[in-house]
Amino acid sequence: MRRQGGWLPGSQDDLEAWLAGHRKRVAARGGQVKLHPVIGEFQALIDSDPVVRMYLNEMIAQVPRNRQYSKRHLESVQQMLQLINEVLTMAPEYSTDAMVVLPLGAILDWTMSTPAGFAAFRDRRINAMIKKILGAWCEFLSGSDSRYVLNDSPSGWKGEAARRAIGIEQYHYDPEDEYWGFTSWNDFFTRRLADGARPVASPDDDSVIVSACESTPYGLATNVQLQDQFWIKSQPYSLQDMLVNDQSAGQFAGGTVYQAFLSATNYHRWHSPVAGTIVRAFVHEGTYYSEADSEGAGAAEPQYSQSYLAHVATRAVILIEADNPVIGLSAFVPVGMSEVSSCMIDPKIRPGYHVAKGEEIGYFQFGGSTHCLVFRPGAIAGFPLTAIPQPHDPHPPLVRVRSPLATAAPG
Repeated sequence: MRRQGGWLPGSQDDLEAWLAGHRKRVAARGGQVKLHPVIGEFQALIDSDPVVRMYLNEMIAQVPRNRQYSKRHLESVQQMLQLINEVLTMAPEYSTDAMVVLPLGAILDWTMSTPAGFAAFRDRRINAMIKKILGAWCEFLSGSDSRYVLNDSPSGWKGEAARRAIGIEQYHYDPEDEYWGFTSWNDFFTRRLADGARPVASPDDDSVIVSACESTPYGLATNVQLQDQFWIKSQPYSLQDMLVNDQSAGQFAGGTVYQAFLSATNYHRWHSPVAGTIVRAFVHEGTYYSEADSEGAGAAEPQYSQSYLAHVATRAVILIEADNPVIGLSAFVPVGMSEVSSCMIDPKIRPGYHVAKGEEIGYFQFGGSTHCLVFRPGAIAGFPLTAIPQPHDPHPPLVRVRSPLATAAPG
């Protein structure tokens, strides 16, 4: 299976090897490790709710046994809870060819594309518990103990290979400090670009729209409908659902949606694609690990469900009235994929605030992520070829944040 973004290994064998090692770590501890309170709470829900218990048992049992799934890494719900419990005091390590940046996703991997898994990860009770689990993990990742992975070993983020992969010289960091000056894993993950690293394209030309994230193009759709069947195989965009029934959704009917995803080693802060005035900005809680069942077995790869996730996953919606009247109202929708802990909107981004093109407006705290830019019909003249996804491209281009993304139609 092809894993875009570097969040999980590209080889199923490599993923299975990591899972085998993770199982050994848990087994070596035996019964000596006390379950985190949030895992105990999840266990209590499973024990008391027969539907939740059925979903979780069935999604494990339904993972097929064949050559593609050579080793069954989950045998029971109890084992799943123990494996997740171990993750809550771990931070992602670096690897040149078998990196597991989403360990919870690795554990749940193939269960997500089983019939019971599709149902389980849309269940409100299960999603509420997953949110609590992610919150507990985020608490660890935001603490100083999570910095143990900031070392110069082959699996450390200060090692030579990792330094090259992230391009640390492009960021604010202290090369003399043991942890580069970062206070936690999350502080490192949300590192800021060094001054001048990503200049804003055409800062004085409001007809040039810039990339809001450092990301790889995924989809470009025109004549998007107000309401559509986003859950079917083609995963068309449904504006009303993506924008959480916002009163502005009708203005975008017939317009354009551009979508791109962030990779594990990318910069994870968001920047305004246009200069304009903030109309509304909010975060909508959604699903975790829910994938598009129209993708079948391929749904286990979150990249294949990106359009679907833009309608159901936890996401922020930031509406900006551009200074350029041809662009008018636009929407930026950052979406959490997999174990994203939070979509964090900058506190200054409130109604009435005037944002400059390229100005920082928020960030993904941790996890896989994608985002959409939504434009009204007639607002866009075109996108450069580098921003247009090419089918089956094995090496899609990276579009730098604040680089040219699109051009407004003539006034």
